[in-house]
Amino acid sequence: MKFPGQRKSKHYFPVKNRDPLLAQLTTQPLPVNTWICGIDQTLVDIEAQIDDQLLADYGLPKGNSTLIDDIAAQRLYQQLQQQQLITGEFAGGTIGNTVHNYSVLADDRSVLFGVMSKQIEVGSYAYRYLCHTSSKVDLDYLQPVNGPIGRCFTLISAEGERTFAISKGAMDKLTPEHISKPLIQGGAALVLTAYLMRANKEDGIGEAAMQAIAYAKAADVPVVLTLGTRFLIEEDPQFWQDFIREHITVLAMNEDEGAALTGFDDPLLASEKALEWCDMVLTTAGATGLYTAGYADEAEKRETAHLLLPGSIPEFNRYEFSRPKRKRDCDNPIKVFAHISPYMGGPDKILNTNGAGDGALAALLHDLAANYYHKARVPGSIKHKRGGLCYSSFSQICKYANRVAYEVLAQNSPRLSRGLPEREDSLEEAYWER
Repeated sequence: MKFPGQRKSKHYFPVKNRDPLLAQLTTQPLPVNTWICGIDQTLVDIEAQIDDQLLADYGLPKGNSTLIDDIAAQRLYQQLQQQQLITGEFAGGTIGNTVHNYSVLADDRSVLFGVMSKQIEVGSYAYRYLCHTSSKVDLDYLQPVNGPIGRCFTLISAEGERTFAISKGAMDKLTPEHISKPLIQGGAALVLTAYLMRANKEDGIGEAAMQAIAYAKAADVPVVLTLGTRFLIEEDPQFWQDFIREHITVLAMNEDEGAALTGFDDPLLASEKALEWCDMVLTTAGATGLYTAGYADEAEKRETAHLLLPGSIPEFNRYEFSRPKRKRDCDNPIKVFAHISPYMGGPDKILNTNGAGDGALAALLHDLAANYYHKARVPGSIKHKRGGLCYSSFSQICKYANRVAYEVLAQNSPRLSRGLPEREDSLEEAYWER
């Protein structure tokens, strides 16, 4: 596994020079396999630049996410092709993007549960999905189905507003029998999206997700939820608050979803409120940057060396150098917050906003899995004396998630095509070593 951030290897596995003759008498640690698991509605994202008349023709509310049937989807796709409005076709899905980005960043395995068409033709949606997914993502556990996988049309208006039209196909047909208990319970994390709970009960994917959650909780594997869209959350905020309280360890959301969930427009206050229901929160806030929030033990808090920031919680980043812990593992838990503004002020030209949050979440998952990996390799390390949810501090996770989100914003695809550069030309080394 590659470790997160541009830091030197000595920070992770400090070693002392040993006599080569004595070294052969020392038991070498066995290789450690680390992975994360995700469940997703497998679909392909189709991006197109359109005018408002097309939205009206198909009855699509501007800025909203709407389900359309397969016939309407095929008619829309043909119209976009004929008028040459399509700007890109990419493997998509919130969790599909996240596990792909995780595997690119960590150069390590992830496992995706979902469905895949039995019959795959060159150039088909299923073909494009497989081609645009990292070879490190294990797709062997996808459930074969008859018919197409999902299609998500991202229709971009002249002013940049995005409207989503989703054709489900067979993407919700995953059944609980295709969820592997050993894989879920042996992983470093299980990551899900709120979209899974919106599926029809007869389709099965919601039941499959709940089965996976039960497996994960029985083995104390962290369960990570990304909210997906504010329209889904604002339909029944109380349901989601109860769901998060009962099942979720780490919550990922943007400022709109946070407002729908908590009632607070301020992303910092929304993050604080969400800590009533889970152990850690990642909140992306567009041009404002992103926040991390969670818990640390009073005895282990570490003050920041950075400027103390004003906000609705004064000097909220005072202990951002602390490491995240589960609340139950703290003798005297305190809330900790960190914030970072967009990396380099954001790209000169934003080519894609679809997937930036997925990239940030992948960075957090990478740090969480790195902690799991390091604990298995170096169990006697001082870092693991009292446990910890992630390897790095709140501040460092902010930096890493911010850098990955920037990389997605600066490219056309919502998925990373390569890892971060080994050396940042635009930054002094101190950025990562602070």
